Amino acid sequence: GPRVRFGPSPTGFLHLGGLRTALYNYIFAKKHQGTFILRVEDTDQNRVVPGAAEGIEDMLDWAGIPPDESPGRGGPAGPYVQSLRLELYGRASAALLDSGAAYRCFCSPQRLELLRREALRSQQTPRYDNRCRHLTPAEVAQKLSQGLDCVIRFRLEKGVEPFQDLVYGWNKHEVAEVEGDPVILKGDGFPTYHLANVVDDHYMGITHVLRGTEWLASTSKHLLLYKAFGWQPPQFGHLPLLLNRDGGKLSKRQGDIFLERFARDGFLPEALLDIVTNCGSGFTEKQMGRTLEELISQFEVGRITTHSALLDLEALPEFNRVHLTRHIENQGLRKKLVRELRGLVELVYGDQQVDPDVLENEYVERVLLLRKGHISLLKNLVSSDYSYLWVRPSVSRQQLQTISAEADEIGKLVLGLMTRQAAALTVEELNKDLRSLQKQTRESKYSSMMQLLRLALSGRQHGPSVAEMMVTLGAEEVCGRIHRALSS
Repeated sequence: GPRVRFGPSPTGFLHLGGLRTALYNYIFAKKHQGTFILRVEDTDQNRVVPGAAEGIEDMLDWAGIPPDESPGRGGPAGPYVQSLRLELYGRASAALLDSGAAYRCFCSPQRLELLRREALRSQQTPRYDNRCRHLTPAEVAQKLSQGLDCVIRFRLEKGVEPFQDLVYGWNKHEVAEVEGDPVILKGDGFPTYHLANVVDDHYMGITHVLRGTEWLASTSKHLLLYKAFGWQPPQFGHLPLLLNRDGGKLSKRQGDIFLERFARDGFLPEALLDIVTNCGSGFTEKQMGRTLEELISQFEVGRITTHSALLDLEALPEFNRVHLTRHIENQGLRKKLVRELRGLVELVYGDQQVDPDVLENEYVERVLLLRKGHISLLKNLVSSDYSYLWVRPSVSRQQLQTISAEADEIGKLVLGLMTRQAAALTVEELNKDLRSLQKQTRESKYSSMMQLLRLALSGRQHGPSVAEMMVTLGAEEVCGRIHRALSS
């Protein structure tokens, strides 16, 4: 089967753009019984953030798309961290020096900076002028004997062959005409991206490279490297950019596209996988609520289009609502939600008198089943509107009587209604029944009867409708609360 890789730099948290690239690679691997590899590309040591690599692997696990081979899991083609593979890059660049495909460059940083300024002043794109390409072996030996610093550059040849991109079709970029010979090995022995990714893809047996479209223009350069090594290149497929809804780049500055934030806010990983593929392409149809299994079965590389994918994050709660509903309907997943919701209740209402009864699995499960489809995040159920579910009000009979002198009568009427109605409580039916109950009172207005019931059931003046509260609490709990209020 195919071998694909996701190669993030450990410079920070995994964000939605990275998740999407990883997801397409994962789906491609699973669709074709292949292997998904996580490779940490940390050759730019100045930018490495401690712990970032582990964080990225943790988030792939959280998202439900774990790698088959990785720094954490190991595997046959390791190490999976580029800074541990320096010897390999050293050998590879030595082979290119021997064959004449690469050369040593002794230009000082000062000279390169002058070239850059000169180019910008005359409104040209800065590029290395290939000066050291023409040094004779004797000149090179002399400079080395003087102990001068050097980097290794790859000789770009004119006349690149076109390649067929899985997404963009036939493509080629005459790199030699627009850029100078690129550095492949820096003075400190670390490779640049171009060398490291070619060498690693070769030795890790990568068959398909699915990566962001920002690398499309470099692919011709990478193919020249494959040719210089005499290696068979993988197939390339470039994924269109993920942009925000108004077509700008996703901003990492607000921190609102990092997976950690979505996990902390309680979004389901399935909702994120669904939304980042929904705005892209590669699948038979656009519908909300697709599971990973459905994404894998629908996926075809040939269906990926080249236009940018616009991500509308404002739709995420709606996606989450659909996935949360599916989780609530599934018995196994529902058990997990019951545990999570109990934890949230203890966290939010722990210092108030939470009755042990309201943390019983059966009660918590009933609440989930009844509010399914109405909530977009599990934590909505611990917002103040729903506090009545978890904290039993302490309301006295006196307080109720200040609202209506007929508090006792209203209480009895509702208790009677509840015992008759226990079987099938619905908001519509209840609203009708409560209207007709009010007609049986002597002088209480409907509004004050509702105010009284709301206070008895929740201890609050505002919140969801009384009928909704009664349905969600259930007949037994409603009767208990009314009894308690009237006998206190």
